[in-house]
Amino acid sequence: MLISLENVTFGYDGVPIIANAALSLGEGERVGFVGGNGEGKTTLLRLILGELTPDAGSVFKKSGIRIGYLAQTGGFESDSTVYGAMKEVFAEDEALIARLRETEKEMASAAPAELKVLSARMESLEKRIAARDSYHYEVRIKTVLGGMGFEGMYTQPVGTMSGGERTKLKLCRLLLEEPELLILDEPTNHLDIKTLFWLEEYLASYKGAILVVSHDRYFLDRITARTWELERGRLSLFKGNYSKYKVLKAERFKEEMRAYEKQQEEIAKLKDYVDRNLVRATTAKSALSRVNKLERMDVLERPLPPPQPPRFVFRTEERPYERVLDAPRFDLTVDGKQLLKDASFTLMRGEKCALVGDNGTGKSSLLKFFLSQDRRVVFGKLVRIGYYDQENADLDPQMRTLDAFWGNYPLLTQTEARKTLAQAGLGAEDIDKKVSELSGGMRAKLALAMLEAKNANLLILDEPTNHLDLPARESLEEALKNYDGTLLFVSHDRRFIESLATEICAIEDRALVPFKGGYEAYLASKKKVPMSEEKAPKKPAEGYRSKEERAREAWIRTRTKEIETQLGAIEEEEAALNLSLAENAADYVKVREITARLDALRRESDALYAEYETLI
Repeated sequence: MLISLENVTFGYDGVPIIANAALSLGEGERVGFVGGNGEGKTTLLRLILGELTPDAGSVFKKSGIRIGYLAQTGGFESDSTVYGAMKEVFAEDEALIARLRETEKEMASAAPAELKVLSARMESLEKRIAARDSYHYEVRIKTVLGGMGFEGMYTQPVGTMSGGERTKLKLCRLLLEEPELLILDEPTNHLDIKTLFWLEEYLASYKGAILVVSHDRYFLDRITARTWELERGRLSLFKGNYSKYKVLKAERFKEEMRAYEKQQEEIAKLKDYVDRNLVRATTAKSALSRVNKLERMDVLERPLPPPQPPRFVFRTEERPYERVLDAPRFDLTVDGKQLLKDASFTLMRGEKCALVGDNGTGKSSLLKFFLSQDRRVVFGKLVRIGYYDQENADLDPQMRTLDAFWGNYPLLTQTEARKTLAQAGLGAEDIDKKVSELSGGMRAKLALAMLEAKNANLLILDEPTNHLDLPARESLEEALKNYDGTLLFVSHDRRFIESLATEICAIEDRALVPFKGGYEAYLASKKKVPMSEEKAPKKPAEGYRSKEERAREAWIRTRTKEIETQLGAIEEEEAALNLSLAENAADYVKVREITARLDALRRESDALYAEYETLI
């Protein structure tokens, strides 16, 4: 057992946030941790880490346990470069390899009497190096940095990177350190879809235990096998991933309600019998026995239904012409960087189009271009646009929340304004706060409520699920499913895209590439493309590959297999030579021959790995 909580209670200013929490986490387990915004998930993580002390109860941890923690704003700090900061993790591996090289040199010139001691040392070093897989640490660094989107940034100083990039670097460092327990608080923030898929594949083979807080339902379903839920201070355990948890939670509530109602029926019958028979001499004794039964009964509390999620409703007032948005043949350059070249985009009435692409390819910039009143962008007649900005930049931070909403829609009565905000999840206390005092989730709900009131027939949404907890995301998703207008949106939430998108438009190599048939069809089409082709320049209009390109891909596949075979043979020969070295420790001439051959094999291995990295 790695972690155990026994009746842990914690609160602030006498108000409990967590009450009598009792759970455990074992070796190799994969646990998702869910709960609404402000429920106390991060607080519980800090209790596990020892940063906070419980008001009551105990947190037990395995002796000597190594825990790696990624906070939501866990930016990595280092005076080194990106690659140098990751290489620090493998200082012991570098030291072992350096000591092995020194031992080999000593053996080459040592007297026969010293060879036995040196040979024993060399054998011990080889075993430790093999156990740690030290020779391949640079491959591991490049694999993680490449997968997390840092390829080509190895020499960049960490201090010059953005907050989001430093958080990703922190995650890279944790993956390389491989702690026994990896605690991740919203690890999918700042990750594009390509990186999310890579991270899921990497974590699937992670040896340690994982405890993850995430609003990414797709991620939770692929990574976790158990779910912790924190709701109204109560910590509950469910077997299964997020989708299974949703089913089990609904079933548990029904069972608890049935048990409560059954007991209430029994109590009512007992009380009725007592009321009718206690005063009768002939039945008083049996009535008293029922009184005793009532007094001994452990009365169940009525189970509370899950908290009501916010409710959104998007309506349209008029029907636009069929061609809602048309932008034929345009280039897009922002801050001197060309994002799109000779691109075209058309959106038809009723379509729900998701705009996807790697971070930095220009998705948000493209949405702003469409809204910029540029003459190259033409909106159809009767189109009424509603825009959601992921930064909520249009909200005045100094305004009262109610005024920020009502000021944009003065024809609504105050009652109507308050009702709309309440349905979006903003209570009486929230609407009297300044916008700057609202949490990120509350600001997002305010912006969505304002979007609702606009009755637009074209919604352009830039990361609308950012800052929303899982119930709010699912509520927004359901509202947009029922929306009868046209939708163009950017999101990193794959379940959100999967549920809504009827069309996909991908930004690839400065081109807009349309995919018909929704998100599943888009993913299926991407999986059919070989890795070598994905990295090769694409011709977006046709997907045509020349004879030379096809020949190059075939050669890469063949050469990759050849290198893998050669590396396997080298590893087998090295193992045999190390065994022979121990057996012939007293033979000075033989030792020199073996060490010379080992040096040659390592040079050959290094050269092959270097070539291999250019091919994969």
